[in-house]
Amino acid sequence: MPEAFILSAVRTPTGVGKASGALAPFAPVELSARVMQEAVQRAGVSPNWVEDVIWGCVTPIGDQGANLARLAVLQAGFPVKIPAVTLNRMCGSGQQAVHFAAQAILAEDMDIVIAGGTEMMSHQPLGSDWPAEWPANFPYALVHQGLSAEMMAEKWGLSRQALDDYSYQSHLRAMHAIQHGFFESQVLPLQRPDGRVVTIDEGVRMPPDRERMAALKPVFKADGVITAGNASQISDGSAALVLASARAVGRYNLTPIARIDTRVVVGSDPVLMLDGPIPATRMALRRSGLSLQDIDVIEINEAFASVVLAWAAELQPDMSRVNPNGGAIALGHPLGATGAILMTKLLHELLRTGGRYGLQTMCIGHGMATATIIERL
Repeated sequence: MPEAFILSAVRTPTGVGKASGALAPFAPVELSARVMQEAVQRAGVSPNWVEDVIWGCVTPIGDQGANLARLAVLQAGFPVKIPAVTLNRMCGSGQQAVHFAAQAILAEDMDIVIAGGTEMMSHQPLGSDWPAEWPANFPYALVHQGLSAEMMAEKWGLSRQALDDYSYQSHLRAMHAIQHGFFESQVLPLQRPDGRVVTIDEGVRMPPDRERMAALKPVFKADGVITAGNASQISDGSAALVLASARAVGRYNLTPIARIDTRVVVGSDPVLMLDGPIPATRMALRRSGLSLQDIDVIEINEAFASVVLAWAAELQPDMSRVNPNGGAIALGHPLGATGAILMTKLLHELLRTGGRYGLQTMCIGHGMATATIIERL
């Protein structure tokens, strides 16, 4: 049977997604090109061997438009023969790019593919590409994800204290990871035009302030529980992975570091919207023949704390294995890049700890979710 292997995975630090953010001076094309260049170098792959680039971006307009992936390939100085495509499966875009790359390899259409994503929310804010109004006869009452997060908290009986406690731990874990150098192997330092070198994820509170978090007011409902402190941060960032077939590994004497075991995508209630990781995880485990106890590291996107805690209530995981180095509440959620960033974090944590299996899952706007299981080699 054909297999799809990961040869390398690298990400930028994440910057706060506003004009004063650490990564705001970079163009999205430049950020994308840099991680592509670094990924092939780390993989020991010549750019000439790459057969396609598949790239996630949730707001592909303005300086993220015009097929960001192809422009980045050219900016990177790769051969013009390398095609590229930009996709939008909303928050799951970067993870979906990895899925599509693996599927092209498993179909034996290609042997080496770059997958990843970029989002500069300081340049193109969330919702910039939304229609002015939804069709009058649309069959669902689409709401803001923040209201869906409130629905999740209500359905699973999650208190404000539980959400804030989890979010506080996300910052503590991220701070611990930074202070102990856990991210150094996965992060590409970036030198800004002003000479400053960015090496650390900008949004992590070191240390976090639990009292200040408790004082924040709800954002979406006056009597709600979702605040800026227990939701993901608006961010900038990029990540890239190089995937290869067994045929390419043998031909070029490459060293794979992980195998793509299982890939799933599901649809879920488009109004509740954020519970998709629950069925996606169950489907991935069923297809892989593994149990949650077999999974050494889990990365579930912290779009909101209520997403993770509802998922945990249903799956009953060992929470020490879930987002062990913090998640998007602390590290940020640069939309189209996050799926590739989480995959990079997952892989490097398996390498650091010697774990065998990793699971990644993400909720997606309009009610969808992706899940991937990888095996460290």
